[in-house]
Amino acid sequence: MSSLRDQLSQLVYSTDQGKIEAEPQPEQIPASDGFIKMRRETKGRKGKGVTCLSDFGVEASELKGLCKQMKKLCGVGGSVKDYVIEIQGDQRDKLQAWLEQQGYKVKRIGG
Repeated sequence: MSSLRDQLSQLVYSTDQGKIEAEPQPEQIPASDGFIKMRRETKGRKGKGVTCLSDFGVEASELKGLCKQMKKLCGVGGSVKDYVIEIQGDQRDKLQAWLEQQGYKVKRIGG
């Protein structure tokens, strides 16, 4: 909803200059401290658990590729939302071993 508010608040036309062209914004990649944060969430999912992985510090297209590999490894579905990979079910043990094998450092957050 905030993106809609941002869209509507932009100047579209001015009587001084005519139509205003919007400049494309560069992709804002969240910073990473070198550790991938891994947690299990159920909030907002009707009790269904998902494994969430964040702080990769890479572009969205690279995250989608990683998500695809993780889904194939676990045999479940998943998605990328706001630079967070969500994999269905509690897949923490399997994903942690695979990520460490790929050369990533992993921290478990929460229970």
